[in-house]
Amino acid sequence: MGEVIFLYVTAPGEAAITAMADTLVTEGLAACVNILPRIRSVYRWKGAIERSEEAAMIVKTTEALADKARRRLEHLHPYETPVIAAFSVVAARSGGGFLNWMACELSETIS
Repeated sequence: MGEVIFLYVTAPGEAAITAMADTLVTEGLAACVNILPRIRSVYRWKGAIERSEEAAMIVKTTEALADKARRRLEHLHPYETPVIAAFSVVAARSGGGFLNWMACELSETIS
């Protein structure tokens, strides 16, 4: 199966995150997506300090699918400059149950 990758993504609200999550799981680009429905963000945008409420998601995918998932998210995302950060999940390499489940869920897409 290869390495497990988590993608961290923020968006303007739960509806946008849920729509993107549904698409990724339906298209076999993610085995699971965790939705964090309400986060507060403070950031600099075009020279000004901004504060907003957003939603976030953690996309559980594989190294083989991460680029496809990222490109799909870029296409679906409402932001001009979306955050799509990839994290390698080192601890999962020895977690047989989780890895077996991921392999089963994404096997048709990988093959």
